[in-house]
Amino acid sequence: MIRSKLLGLLLLSLALAGAQALTPSHYLSLSDVARLQNLLNQPFDSLESAYYSVVGLTKLGAAVPDPAEVCQFLKSQLDPSSVDSLFFAAETSQAISGCEIPVSNETRDILLAAVSEDSSMSQIHRAVGALSSLGLPLASQEVVAALTARINKEDNVMAIISALQAASRLSQQAQLGGILEEIEDLTARLDDLGGVYLQFEEGLEATALFVAAAYGLSDHVDVQPPLKEDQVIQLVNSIFGKKSWDSLSEAFSVASAAAALSNNRFQVPVIVSAQGPATVSHSQPTLQLLVTDVMSQPLASASVLVESAYAVASKSAVLNQAPFTHNDGVFELNFMSSRPASGYYQFTINVGGDSRLVANQVELKVKVSTEVSVTNMDLSVVDKDQSIGTKTTRVQYPSKAKSSFTADSHQNFAMSFQLVDVNSGQELTPHQTFVRLHNQRTGQEVVFVAEPDSKKLYKFELDTAERKSEFDSMSGTYSLYLIVGDATLENPILWNVADVVLKFADEEAPAAAQPKTLYVPKPEIQHLFREPEKKPPTVVSNTFTALVLSPLLLLLILWLKLGANISNFSFSPSTILFHLGHAALLGLMYVYWTNLNMFQTLKYLAIIGGVTFLAGNRMLAQKAVKRIAAEQSSRLAKYRSLRMEKK
Repeated sequence: MIRSKLLGLLLLSLALAGAQALTPSHYLSLSDVARLQNLLNQPFDSLESAYYSVVGLTKLGAAVPDPAEVCQFLKSQLDPSSVDSLFFAAETSQAISGCEIPVSNETRDILLAAVSEDSSMSQIHRAVGALSSLGLPLASQEVVAALTARINKEDNVMAIISALQAASRLSQQAQLGGILEEIEDLTARLDDLGGVYLQFEEGLEATALFVAAAYGLSDHVDVQPPLKEDQVIQLVNSIFGKKSWDSLSEAFSVASAAAALSNNRFQVPVIVSAQGPATVSHSQPTLQLLVTDVMSQPLASASVLVESAYAVASKSAVLNQAPFTHNDGVFELNFMSSRPASGYYQFTINVGGDSRLVANQVELKVKVSTEVSVTNMDLSVVDKDQSIGTKTTRVQYPSKAKSSFTADSHQNFAMSFQLVDVNSGQELTPHQTFVRLHNQRTGQEVVFVAEPDSKKLYKFELDTAERKSEFDSMSGTYSLYLIVGDATLENPILWNVADVVLKFADEEAPAAAQPKTLYVPKPEIQHLFREPEKKPPTVVSNTFTALVLSPLLLLLILWLKLGANISNFSFSPSTILFHLGHAALLGLMYVYWTNLNMFQTLKYLAIIGGVTFLAGNRMLAQKAVKRIAAEQSSRLAKYRSLRMEKK
């Protein structure tokens, strides 16, 4: 029973530790924001690109260059009969001051006619956006009914995001609860990637637009979105983890999400980072933190508190409930006033001052660095049979011993020293303490590890008789170096302490390496290839070929019997070129099978495929234009007939 309780407490503590560890690992740094602005601040050649550029810059808080020229461009490119054109022009005009888009009764009728359940969700959203930006009245409840009907028909992520965007433009008195519930439905469709990222399979643009639309509608109706704190952090990581953007629309979506996460009524993620490395020392005693939103803008109203700080090695607490002071956008704490020893410290930091803050409990590892010095460096040569007294020589750091030391097979060379903190005088045990012996004649090096005893006194003793194999029995003068290093040391040490003459018994010079003859014939490698498998009988191959071709024969028979309908076939150049290219591709497949190799085929495929792709793209674009024009004409006629019936 007791064991099960302990196990439960352990699992609970691990869960709490994991929950605290989840903090935003990605955000828009100042350089990221500048690159995003540069991408958005491009010359535009269409109303759509002008919309992404101008509105995107506005969301980042950047100024729009030449607003008068932008306004003139909007008016010159406006198509009063196109819902998309009206939406892009109207939305862009709202982002610049003093730009008014002319509106006629026919334009208003076109926009109102598009607000119908027969229109696509994108058309409804853009019609509502244009009506709202142009200041034209619309029946909010009718829009809600159209949006609800389209959600049942277009149950996909982008359609529902468009519904959320359109609903945020409607009157607060409208019944928006049903559409607001779609936020929770979309949240359930997000893919969790390792507990760190949360995104739609449709990609970055859909994820970023969802965040912007969810907070936009929630702010509009003053209802907190159904997003948990961990989910918000995962969304932040997904949206801002990508540092290069593939298109203008993707950059616009990221800017929209950044603006929504930085300024909404309910949840504002906090980014806590050290200004520079998270390192303090006696020369730099102040720990400096930046507390910002996801666009690296300072949160001036925030307050920062160190709830606890403990040494990673000893787990001993050194600080509790210590506030940071705010100084010109930077939060500062004089950690060295607590007199911490050198090493690493784990900080638990809480950011308060605003109830909207998310991810405001942060774990931060801080390094306390110091300077090291070598003291009590004693060198001696010890006779093994104790027949000669030991003479010890003390060397002061960083000087070199004035005389050399000689040791043969009957003697040991001994070395002892201490490492102390220059600032506090305490003994240190750095992670890396080595003794290196370098042969001055041959350049050979032998490295040993120096180990401290219980009193933190480092000792090194070299038995020349036992260690001669490591030196290849190579007698001579060796330079003795002390190497001290650690991540917390500001002054790693490489000290030439002394020269040591080593004499090994039965000295054997290493044999010279025999040169190898490289340019000689190698023995022949005999390969044994697998024998080819026996081919199936010709009857089987012919039967299989006939079965494969039988659907084509059936298709031809049905066409002859029922009649092929080619009334919608267009004899435009792009259509004819596309079908000829498709036929050429099929012919190329046959020629590849009979005559060509892969590289020849790829060359012809690039030429024929490129022409076929361009022709097919042109053909589909022409068909789409005709279909959209027919749908708009049908809706406008239907709307006008309804108005006539009402009159």
